[in-house]
Amino acid sequence: MEDNNLNILDEVNKGATMGMDAISYVSQKVTNSNFKEVLDVEYNKYKDISNRVNDLYSDYSSKEPHETNTMNKMMTWYGIQMKTMADDSTSKLSELLMQGTNMGIIEGRRLINQNDDIAPSVKNILNDFVVMQEDSAETLKKYL
Repeated sequence: MEDNNLNILDEVNKGATMGMDAISYVSQKVTNSNFKEVLDVEYNKYKDISNRVNDLYSDYSSKEPHETNTMNKMMTWYGIQMKTMADDSTSKLSELLMQGTNMGIIEGRRLINQNDDIAPSVKNILNDFVVMQEDSAETLKKYL
C-alpha cells in the first residue's frame, strides 16, 4: 500500500507542476486582464496542491516528489508556442489549458477508481486535486 500512496503522490505532484508550467507559459501570451487574474488564481491552486504533496511525501519516502522532467517542460512550452503561433487569442489559450486540465481529470479519476486501498490523507489530496481541476475546467470554459 505504501508504494501505491507514493505513486499517487508522485502523479498528483507531476500533474500540479505540469499545470503550473503550462499556466506560466500561457500567461506570457495573455492580454486579457481578467483572464490573467484567473490564471494567477489557478496557478496558486496548483501550487497549494504541490505544497500539500510535499508536506505529506516525507511520510512515505526520504526522497523528493517527482515533478515534470525537463523534456516534458520543453515539450509543453514548444507545444504552446506552436499551437498559438497563428492564434494566441484568449479563447485559444483557454482551450489549450482546458485540454491539459481534462487529461489531468481523466488520470485523477482513474487513480481514484482504481485505488481503494490508499491512505485517507493521500486520497484527500487526490480528490481535492481532481475537484480543483474540474472547477478549473468550468472556469476556463467562460473564456472559450
